[in-house]
Amino acid sequence: MALPKANRLKSRKDFQAVFREGTRRHGSYFTLRALRPSSMKKPSLDTAQTNVKTTNSVLFPVKIGISISTKVSKRAVIRNRLKRQISAALHKLLPQLSPGWRLVVVVKPTAAESKCVTQQFLQELEQLLAQAEVLNGHS
Repeated sequence: MALPKANRLKSRKDFQAVFREGTRRHGSYFTLRALRPSSMKKPSLDTAQTNVKTTNSVLFPVKIGISISTKVSKRAVIRNRLKRQISAALHKLLPQLSPGWRLVVVVKPTAAESKCVTQQFLQELEQLLAQAEVLNGHS
């Protein structure tokens, strides 16, 4: 299941900002790059269109991008399968995420080597998001 359009990190500038200014958390299958909402200087065009207004403040939806290189696997079929599994795991975690964050999940080659299922990806992503304090309640 794909992420909703409002929650996708699409532009190159947004990816670069997350890589340049965001914090890193490492796991065995992924590296999570997270950029706090307060360090957002100017919202991107796709962020500005989907903002949700509340009383006196503007909350932007969490934006998530997945980066998977050919170093993970030379075969596009495997890379796309991994991307779909990660996207499904993130879709389940989406309601628990604090608004305004920009996240990039970088996939490591160990994810393709293991016979992992979405449940293991979900557990590791949940752990990395809690370490980065992106989850509501920081469980």
